Amino acid sequence: MTTEHSRHCVFQNGNGERKTCLYWLRTLMDWQAFWLTIRLALLVALVLCVFGLPIAYWIAFSGKRWKFIVEAIVALPIVLPPTVLGFYVLLALGSRSFLGRSWRSLTGHTLAFTFTGLVIGSIIYSLPFAVQPFATAFALVDRRLIAASKTLGVSDLGTFLRVVLPLSVPGLVTGIALSFAHTMGEFGVVLMVGGNIPGVTRTVSIDIYDQVQALNYAGANQTALVLLAFSFAALCLVYGVNRKAWAVWPWR
Repeated sequence: MTTEHSRHCVFQNGNGERKTCLYWLRTLMDWQAFWLTIRLALLVALVLCVFGLPIAYWIAFSGKRWKFIVEAIVALPIVLPPTVLGFYVLLALGSRSFLGRSWRSLTGHTLAFTFTGLVIGSIIYSLPFAVQPFATAFALVDRRLIAASKTLGVSDLGTFLRVVLPLSVPGLVTGIALSFAHTMGEFGVVLMVGGNIPGVTRTVSIDIYDQVQALNYAGANQTALVLLAFSFAALCLVYGVNRKAWAVWPWR
């Protein structure tokens, strides 16, 4: 039962004890997993912003006939089951692969079941959520502006920084927000690649699963509400930035 007491929300449990919302938030929420997920999502969004831009630029402006193959590879994580993708990423990062052996010879441990391996798997899984909005935004830039810039003697890099990039801000915001929010809610890939190691690879989605398995629905609900709030905020940001470009309600 919920009552109002002073200025704080107060809950009464089955034993008749009253606890504030702050108490429930502190005790039921796994903040270690939460901040680890935030750090993972920020790193993935940053890496995808750096490496996703050139991939998206090539997709948007390349005239290669086989470009569709690259587009299909980039979009593959959208249609692949997360466990399938996670399984192959796990094999690629394992001690029997070339990458895994090379990493182990340099660091003394494998990439699998580490935070670094978790970042790599998350980058691959969230790649299309960043690259596709980037490429769409680049493709919508007026080619006459690009041609005029090159006619004035501006280099390709200068044209990209001064013309293409400023006109693609809504698409960039969309890609970054979606890749961040998508990484926040990952489950299958992170479980396959990173396992469930507290403080190392345990994310909030895995924490929710563990809470449900332990029949701790109150704790699962608390964490799920935080993810729901993050997802809703990310979508509000995307739709807010693109409100002029997306005719969601064309009759307005």
